[in-house]
Amino acid sequence: MAGGPQPAAAGYQSPARGCSVALRIMALDLGNRRIGVAVCDPDETLAQGITVIERRSRKLDLETLSSLARELAVGEMVVGYPLLLSGQPGEQARAAKRFGKAVGRSVGLPVVYWDERLTTAAARRLMREAGIPGHRQGERVDAAAAELILQNYLDWRRREAQ
Repeated sequence: MAGGPQPAAAGYQSPARGCSVALRIMALDLGNRRIGVAVCDPDETLAQGITVIERRSRKLDLETLSSLARELAVGEMVVGYPLLLSGQPGEQARAAKRFGKAVGRSVGLPVVYWDERLTTAAARRLMREAGIPGHRQGERVDAAAAELILQNYLDWRRREAQ
C-alpha cells in the first residue's frame, strides 16, 4: 500500500485550513502519456478520480491543470512521487519533482510530493475486484491511481491531526 512518507515539508499546514472558503486538494498521477487527476471534497474526507489528461506538451498540460485547479477551487496540489521499491528516488521521481515544481509555479499553489509506489497496481486490482476487466480499464486506471494517492494523503493528514 502506498502513502507512507511524510510530505516534502515537515510540519506542513494546508493553506485551505482556516480559510473562509473551503478549498479542495487536487492529486496528480503522472504518466508518460496521461495524467490522472483526483480531487477531494471541501471537508478533505473523500478523494474522487475526476479526469485523465492526455499529455500533449508541458505548456498545454500546465495550462489545462491551471484551468482545472481554478475551476475546482483547489488550494493545494499533491503530486505522486514514484519512489523505487528500495525507497530511493529514481529518474521517474526526479521527473515528477520537476513537473511538480512547474505545476506549482503555474497554478500558484503549494505542492506536496506523496509516495505512490504500487498505486497503479492497486488501482488495477480494485477495478478487477469491481468487475471491470483489464481490457476495459483503459485510462480510468490513471484517475483511480490519482484517487488512491489523494486518499492515502488525506488519511495520513487526518491521523496526524489527532
